[in-house]
Amino acid sequence: MPRIRAASVAEHRTMQRDALLDAARSLLSEGGTEALTFPALAERTGLARSSVYEYFRSRAAVVEELCAVDFPVWAAEVQSAMERADTADATVEAYVRRQLELVGDRRHRAVVAISASELDAGAREKIRAAHGGLIAMIVEALAELGHEQPRLAAMLLQGVVDAAVRRIELGAAEDPGVIADAAVSMALRGVLA
Repeated sequence: MPRIRAASVAEHRTMQRDALLDAARSLLSEGGTEALTFPALAERTGLARSSVYEYFRSRAAVVEELCAVDFPVWAAEVQSAMERADTADATVEAYVRRQLELVGDRRHRAVVAISASELDAGAREKIRAAHGGLIAMIVEALAELGHEQPRLAAMLLQGVVDAAVRRIELGAAEDPGVIADAAVSMALRGVLA
């Protein structure tokens, strides 16, 4: 009997932690990092504020957990799109397009809100490491295309993607598809030049 009880307690804690992370995503998506407060998390989840502190010691800890949970899922979606491509230039296109398609995803909006905020060094390092992993995914395709410095090209390519993401998120006059087409065109011309 104690095993069943221990399992249900662990499951309950996991469910509460997941609910807190889901609430954090929503708050970040809706109002940026200013909206991510422990009272707001408590209200969204129905937990007491003191219970939130049992799971996370600070707002930065929530951010770090979101990065640890969401970034790998997001990167896996980009990787999956790249794996379906049959040429190096199609891989570059998939890398750009999939990231831009994910802009509307709540996980992505939360990560972008996090990235724009004032964070402690640990949280900023986790975000940098996650972006580094994303950039590393495209280096091989850039090398296949004959780029002499594929790592540098990958970082610059991600800069194009990041600029397109910001443009889409600002609700620019252009349709997101037009922005994606322009980003792909710039990426491929820049990489192949």
